[in-house]
Amino acid sequence: MTSVAAGIVGIGLLIILFLLRMPVAFAMGFIGLVGFAYLAGPEPALSILSQDIFEQFSSYPLTVIPMFILMGTFAFASGISQRLYKTTYAWVGQFRGGLTATVFACAGFGAICGSSTATAATMGKIALPEMKKYNYGDALAAGTVAAAGTLGILIPPSTILIVYGILTEESIGKLFIAGVLPGLLLSLFFAATVLVLCARNPSIGPPGVPTSWRVKLRATTGIIETFILFLLAIGGLFLGWFSPTQAGAIGAGGTLLIGLARRQLSWQSFFEASKDGLRTSCMVIFIITGAVIFGHFMAISTIPFVLAAWLGGLPISPIAVMVIIIFIYFIGGFFMDSMALIVVTIPIFFPIVLELGFDPIWFGVIIVLGAEMGVITPPVGVNVFVIKGIAPDIPLETIFKGILPFLVALAIVTIILVIFPQIATFLPSFISY
Repeated sequence: MTSVAAGIVGIGLLIILFLLRMPVAFAMGFIGLVGFAYLAGPEPALSILSQDIFEQFSSYPLTVIPMFILMGTFAFASGISQRLYKTTYAWVGQFRGGLTATVFACAGFGAICGSSTATAATMGKIALPEMKKYNYGDALAAGTVAAAGTLGILIPPSTILIVYGILTEESIGKLFIAGVLPGLLLSLFFAATVLVLCARNPSIGPPGVPTSWRVKLRATTGIIETFILFLLAIGGLFLGWFSPTQAGAIGAGGTLLIGLARRQLSWQSFFEASKDGLRTSCMVIFIITGAVIFGHFMAISTIPFVLAAWLGGLPISPIAVMVIIIFIYFIGGFFMDSMALIVVTIPIFFPIVLELGFDPIWFGVIIVLGAEMGVITPPVGVNVFVIKGIAPDIPLETIFKGILPFLVALAIVTIILVIFPQIATFLPSFISY
């Protein structure tokens, strides 16, 4: 069997293991080990296995992951998410479709939490009861929360952008900054989607109770702490004051201090938040380790280079190739978790991206948008099942129906970024590291 054929068989076996629900990290590590042993021999395979495990688990850059994940878990335990929602609701809740407050609250929480599912779960618990209270349509309510939750992996800090940066050896700081403008643009498109739907059918998004200017201004104090955290962590990263790990540590420490100062962080909630953060961090680091092992197998199989040469030789433009890659991410999201999809495909597609001359920072944002589509599309739409768990009375088909307009918004923003890549690359151009 040729090396290319072995690589194709390995990818097929990997998909089968995913379908059999074998943990992503172990599936990639196992296939990577066996495939490398087949092509290079057992001794080199065991050597590369021990080397990869040691290097990943002793890697200083990987410490950025638990720092930003803890920042998000502490933010939830400290009540920051509730205050964010109250602030946005006080300003826009009185208008028809005004519970677009959910979109802006998700954007704000995404600025201190790098997880899509955590953002959807956190805001779902807060926003869905409010939407039901004001007789919002189930499809609109559930679809808004599930879709807006995806902002957590685009607006920095983003767990997926961290993983992408580690796997491709790109600057995590530049990737974070690259997600700011696309994240704001997507937030506006999501909010516009809600307003358009409510304009077409006012009954699905009736206005809430009007609030006075005094209430609005008093509620605005609820976002000051989030604003300070974002400026301190991401602003310090942008200005070169901190490394990504230092920014994450400062963000996590600042969030912890806010919880203590407000007396909303009990010993129990502190231990629960720490445990959740540790569990999630271990999962991500194991996935990265498995992806590195699988990536070495892909490299020795020469599939990425053969595929890059084939695509480069096609009589089509590089943009057309990129459209094909984006479509593959969209389809792949139907069947795989976004994190698994990215770590499996990066070793295959990243060499192609470099070969065709695309900006790797821009490509990181593009694949995050593709992953966002994956977390809200059937049958593996993770955010949809998160919302289903929060609101068991809403049928799954209703939630998926509510998602469709937001998928259109996601597709439009992706097209805009393909046509105008400067939206993602403008701010990172000011960073020298």
